[in-house]
Amino acid sequence: MSEPVSGFKVPVRLNYTIRSGEAAGRFLRQIKEGRIVGRRCADTGRVYVPPRGPSPVTGKRMVEEVELPDVGTVTTFCVVNVPFEGQSLELPYVGAAILLDGADIPLFHLVGGCDIAEVTRGMRVKAVWKPKEEWGYTTENIYYFKPTGEPDVPAAEFEEYV
Repeated sequence: MSEPVSGFKVPVRLNYTIRSGEAAGRFLRQIKEGRIVGRRCADTGRVYVPPRGPSPVTGKRMVEEVELPDVGTVTTFCVVNVPFEGQSLELPYVGAAILLDGADIPLFHLVGGCDIAEVTRGMRVKAVWKPKEEWGYTTENIYYFKPTGEPDVPAAEFEEYV
């Protein structure tokens, strides 16, 4: 008697289109212009980037736009060193939550331009942008964030954003 089949692999492909919505669509148009723009919640004062339409706290529509610099602080990070299907980056690399100056929600992106062992929580980083002619409607216009050389920010100053 043969062993029962317990599983098998089937290649699957799913093509789909995502509607960005007004807030994300505007953010993507602005990032294509080399600008990082968030939105402020009128009730809490918190700035969200990428922006949401409604405030996650109050549910009210956020309309006030806030242009943010392309510098910030690494609040937490992960070194990716395990290969996976569909990976496009050379291993190892660092994915990080970067709290842009003036924002209240970290933006997830890559950290580069340094040895992965040098990346720390609190590290100050600045965006490295692709050439303008390569810009599209994506945060991939930024290759990665690199260290600025400034002193690390003490953890107490960003703990609530982790």
